[in-house]
Amino acid sequence: MPASSLVPNHPHIRIVASFDELVSIPFGDGVNAFCWPRTLEGDFAEVLEHLTVGQGITHLGEDDLITLPLSSAGRTAIATMLADLAMLRAHGLEPTLDCINGYVQPEETGPVRTDVCSWHVDSATCEADTYLCTYFGASSEGLPNEQAIRRVDVPETHALLLKAYGGADDEAFREWLNDHYYDLHYAPLPDAKPYTFGVGNLWRVATLHDECSVPPCIHRAPDPIPGQKRLLLIS
Repeated sequence: MPASSLVPNHPHIRIVASFDELVSIPFGDGVNAFCWPRTLEGDFAEVLEHLTVGQGITHLGEDDLITLPLSSAGRTAIATMLADLAMLRAHGLEPTLDCINGYVQPEETGPVRTDVCSWHVDSATCEADTYLCTYFGASSEGLPNEQAIRRVDVPETHALLLKAYGGADDEAFREWLNDHYYDLHYAPLPDAKPYTFGVGNLWRVATLHDECSVPPCIHRAPDPIPGQKRLLLIS
């Protein structure tokens, strides 16, 4: 049974006591992350032991889970995850349950890392938030906005990107940065203090979109550890 991790005390984070609070309270006053701390019942490690997945991200369907030969503790873990999916879907969201077995890296990489293990913010074309819960394995992390700088604003990185672009430092260059997601990634400042999302906790974090009244939440997935899988809900 995974224990709920201690949620950090930070002015950007607000702790809520229920799912209704998690989905209904608006972001504001600098708060760009809500956390519903939970200690979940069930054996999530057993679920992972019985899953056969390849390298990368495998989306898990209900049929993939309910047919696994599990103990009562394993079945409790399945019921917990399916209940979370149902809650979010009832709220009009489209969550997925993923088994993360490392990440398949692209053959070609640009001058700035843009994978999910890099500090980044999510973006949307309309009002939308990101929901996350790690059921097993290393959890996601957050980074206070004032403790980070966009990588495109680091002079040395900016110069590398401009060279890769091969043009002038103008509006077209900024559009190119956006098209390649370079402007969504961040570097921690010296003495930055990231915080963990913890295991079992359900988070709602602010994304970058025109209607958002607070800075988007900077976060990252943990770097994969060979042989160690994760169970994750994301929406």
